[in-house]
Amino acid sequence: MTVLVTGSTGYVGSRLVPLLLDRGLQVRTTTSSPDRSQPWWSDRTETVVMDALDPDDVAAACKGVDTVYYLIHGMGGADFEDTDQQAASNFADAVTKHDVQRVVYLSGVVPDVPDEELSDHIRSRRDVERILTDTSACVVVLRAAVLIGSGSTSFEIIRQVSERMPVHTVPTWMDSMVQPIAVVDALAALVGALDYDGPSRHFDVGGPDRLRYGALLDAFTTHAGMKRPQVEVPLLPTALVGKLVAGLTDVPRPTVEALVESLRHDMVAADDDFRSALLPDGHRLVALGEAFSRSLAESSGPPEGVDPMGPLPQDPLWADGGDKDERPVLARALDTVRRAIPGAITSR
Repeated sequence: MTVLVTGSTGYVGSRLVPLLLDRGLQVRTTTSSPDRSQPWWSDRTETVVMDALDPDDVAAACKGVDTVYYLIHGMGGADFEDTDQQAASNFADAVTKHDVQRVVYLSGVVPDVPDEELSDHIRSRRDVERILTDTSACVVVLRAAVLIGSGSTSFEIIRQVSERMPVHTVPTWMDSMVQPIAVVDALAALVGALDYDGPSRHFDVGGPDRLRYGALLDAFTTHAGMKRPQVEVPLLPTALVGKLVAGLTDVPRPTVEALVESLRHDMVAADDDFRSALLPDGHRLVALGEAFSRSLAESSGPPEGVDPMGPLPQDPLWADGGDKDERPVLARALDTVRRAIPGAITSR
């Protein structure tokens, strides 16, 4: 079986590829920057240059492939929704043209609210689902909320905000219910999607713990050995909170703002069907405490022997403060407020 993994150098993709190789699969990966340093497993894969917005590139990448892992997400920019839809449409056309049998798409939990209340990035992911599902392939969509693991965007926001803010200020609207999942469990479900033999459908994937976002922050600081009192703050605009959090972390600003916007609604699984449909018999979901402990542990040795919950060489430079802004936290926060609300703070 030949499997195409798009987004293979991203957080999830770089951890998924070696698992597929260990199953004896032929793995083809894509890159838009062939001159960039390649992952540690790249000598075991076929790599093709592909621009997801180029229909010819996409068609060539999908030729001779049995399964496509679609790990492409736009997170920011004025036209990211149009870009998402164009990329998905290109893949839908290529899947039909080359009779690809299966597409596995990692998406986000879609809250049960009217479309107009969805965040831009969740609405875009849901639209991508619809485009991919309207093909001849069996399309398996995994909808996840917060991925726990060193290098995960959601985890790094929690880690960096906790490290840099002596007090957690939680807007009342953001203290929604969340159901995080350890990245190793999400990876197990992605691999298990290869053996799923039902009709096209989505699965909500969540770990064994459901809690409010404020409690999630508190759980992290407890496991990290930090004391961070929490203060609930009413009436803070969503956009301002997104800018503040982005200003306090090294995670790319558009990504932070998109994720913060999604926290207006509960992000929990509607059911746990994925456990029987996608996970191997006897698989034990990682509890939150263990997930935090493994994510915070230092890694050593060659990457092929390292716990995927910990850091890996392909993780972004901003993970774990890799691209840290050394200005004091208060100065960064005030700078952000000045940019967000001109004239709100003046120097004296």
